[in-house]
Amino acid sequence: MPNIKSSIKSMRKDAKRHARNVFEKERFKKAQKLVLAAIANNDPEEARKLLPAAQKALDQAAANNTIHKNAAARKKSRLALKVNALAAK
Repeated sequence: MPNIKSSIKSMRKDAKRHARNVFEKERFKKAQKLVLAAIANNDPEEARKLLPAAQKALDQAAANNTIHKNAAARKKSRLALKVNALAAK
């Protein structure tokens, strides 16, 4: 445990940031899993309904600097490609 006031404050800030990052990551991972589960079940309607929620969660994670904006864009693109490929079948 640090003794210096700035270090104590830094630990508090780190704990808050960590909690926020964990929340954001869990949120977009759950949303992704729901879309991928719908794709695995060959349910294009369900996948299309869930895709905007997953995209929103990824955008919010990127906005909060939990993940890089390009990583969010890449994940959104890959999800959309999978949903569109399923709909084309």
